[in-house]
Order: sequence, then structure tokens, then C-alpha cells
Amino acid sequence: MIVYGHRGAKGEAPENTLPGFVHAYRHGIRHFELDLVLSKDGQPVMVHDLTVDRTTSKKGNVGHYTAAELADMDARKNTSAWPRKTGIPSLEALLDQLDGLEHLQLEVKKDNRPRLNVLCNRLTEVIQRRNMYQTATITSSDPWFLREMRRRDKNIRIGLVAERKFPKPLNLATRLGCEYFCVNWKILSKDMVNLAHKRNMHVSAWTVNRIHDMLALEDMGVDSIITDYPTSTRMFFDNRAKALLNLPAKENVQEPA
Repeated sequence: MIVYGHRGAKGEAPENTLPGFVHAYRHGIRHFELDLVLSKDGQPVMVHDLTVDRTTSKKGNVGHYTAAELADMDARKNTSAWPRKTGIPSLEALLDQLDGLEHLQLEVKKDNRPRLNVLCNRLTEVIQRRNMYQTATITSSDPWFLREMRRRDKNIRIGLVAERKFPKPLNLATRLGCEYFCVNWKILSKDMVNLAHKRNMHVSAWTVNRIHDMLALEDMGVDSIITDYPTSTRMFFDNRAKALLNLPAKENVQEPA
């Protein structure tokens, strides 16, 4: 089961910041989920909310600031502690800094249609220019946006972000032609996972922070989990794998009569 760092490593470093991604990357994480909003100057920037209020000392809509202004903010408010100032980065800054990323789930937050239209164009350009067809999936809870992405380039992978069981999000993901089904782990069932697999979708569960829940999802056949604690999660699964490999061979085991 693949481990994705949620917003970089939300439980270990400031969310959606370069230090958070670098921290997890240095511990072997190569799969990440992150959030994207459009800046004033038309750049995809990594921030969960449509405003800067929650994670910085500034106020106002993300779209009122340029990418440079957002990068110069201090984005350590109401998130994991970090010793040095770090701002809201652009997607391109992350891609320039980290090589060898295996896959990114790029979640686009709901916004007004004109801004989403521009963001759709920008993301299409980035994926085409950097040839990220195999290493990125554009995800969103907004069906309109996913349809627009598919219309721009049918080879870009898309995924529906689903929080509730109704109205049947897996059927919506199927109608949209999604390759990824990104779902709140609390609503998942084995039947849902099996059906998604029959429809050739990767099932990614969010946000999973307890080992007990991860193991239950693994038993269901979930393909990946998104967690706030990717480095400790990776350590657990790596240690489990090593323990299994070091198990002594069972010899001369007799079947019960």
C-alpha cells in the first residue's frame, strides 16, 4: 500500500510548504498530496484555503496576492511547529526543488469559474511541459473542473475527491472517467473498493493517521493512504516488511491429526 504525505507532511511540518515536503522526501517519501489555488499573477500555489488567514499572519484571498508575495509570508500559523520562516510556495518551486517524485495528487479547491478556468490552463501547461502524465493526477471535488481538465488533455489523469456516500460518488467518478477515486476513509467498504477496481480506478483513502485504520484499509484492498504522518507511517511498514523477511523458516511442521 502506497503512503502519500498529506499536504507534504502536515503532522510533522508546516502544511503545503517546501520544508514539509523536503523533510518527508529525506525520509524516503516519494508520493504526496497537495492543494492548489491560483495566485493573483496566475500561478498555481500550494495552499489549502482560498484565504491566507488560517496559516499566515496576513488576511485576505489568495487571489489578491502574487506568487512572490505569498512565498514571502510566514505560513507557520495554526500548523506544525518549525524553527524557520517559510512561505506559501508555487507548484513550480516544489517541482524545481525535488527530483524523483513518483506521484503527486494535485487537489484543486473549489473556486469561482473564471479562476478555475485559468488554473485549468496553467496545470495543463505544467503537466505537458514537464511530461508529468505518469507522475501527476489532478483531483477535485468539483466535477465541472475535472471535466474541463479532461477536455484540455484527455491523457491527464483525473480523480474525484469524495467525502460522503451520497449521492453515490463512485458512480460520478465513473461518469467523469476518473483514474483515481480519492475518498474519505470513513465511508469506504470492501465492496466499494472492489467495484472501483473493477472500473480500473486507483483507490486512495484520506486522511488516515492511525495504524489500526491503515491496516483495516489494507485488508480492504485500498491502493494508497494519505496521512499527516508519512515518515512514521513509512517506518512502520518498512519495519513490518523487514520483520516478515526475517521470519525463521518453518520446517517439519506436522498437520494436526
